Amino acid sequence: MTKISPKIAESWKLQLSNEFQQIYFKRLKKFLLREKKNHTVYPPGNKIFAAFNHTPFSDVKVVIIGQDPYHGAGQANGLCFSVSDGIKKPPSLVNIFKEIHQDLGLDIPESGNLEHWAQQGVLLLNATLTVRAKNAGSHQKQGWEQFTDVCIRKLSSERENLIFLLWGRFAQNKGALIDRSKHHILAASHPSPFSAHSGFFGCGHFSKTNELLQQMNKPTIQWVK
Repeated sequence: MTKISPKIAESWKLQLSNEFQQIYFKRLKKFLLREKKNHTVYPPGNKIFAAFNHTPFSDVKVVIIGQDPYHGAGQANGLCFSVSDGIKKPPSLVNIFKEIHQDLGLDIPESGNLEHWAQQGVLLLNATLTVRAKNAGSHQKQGWEQFTDVCIRKLSSERENLIFLLWGRFAQNKGALIDRSKHHILAASHPSPFSAHSGFFGCGHFSKTNELLQQMNKPTIQWVK
C-alpha cells in the first residue's frame, strides 16, 4: 500500500502539525489511499504540497486561491493555475497571461509553469489539493477544504499586509477567513473564458499588487521571467 505522508516545508509544518493529527485529516489520507489504489490521482504524490514547499510560510507576500487541480494528464503540478513546462496552457491560464500583457505590457510566456511566482512569495493555493483523473471536483468535500481553510486563517492571523487575489465567487467566499484590517484584498471575476470578460480583463491586479508591495518596501513580483 502506498504511504501518503505530508512532506511539507518546515515553516508550514510548524503552523499545521496539529492538523495532520486531526480525525478529518486521517480520514482524508484513507480516502486518498483508496483513490490511488483504484484510480489515477493528480498531481503526483510528491507535488501535492508543492505550493507550501515552494513558498515557505514566512516568505508569503501574495496569495492566489484556486479551487481544484487540473484533471488532465500531466497538467497538475501542485500550484493553482500552473502547468509544468511543455504542457499546453489551459484557458484560464491563457487569460491570466493576456491580462498581464494588457496590464503590464509584458510578453506572453511560452511556458505556463508558475514556479517562479511561488519562489518570489506568491502562494498558489488550491482549496482542494488532489483530483481523480478526468473527473473535476472529485476530491472535494473529503477534508482538503478544511485543511486549506486553516492555512488561510493561519496566514491571516499570524502575518500582516499580505495581498490576497480572489478571482471568482469561490475564492471570494474565502474572504470571510481573512482579517481585512490587516491584509489587502483584490477581487475580480474568474479568469475562465466563461467569466473573464465580466471583470477579470482590465482588473489590473498584477500592477496593483506591485504598487502595494512597493508601498510596503517589499520586492515586487516579476510576473514574466
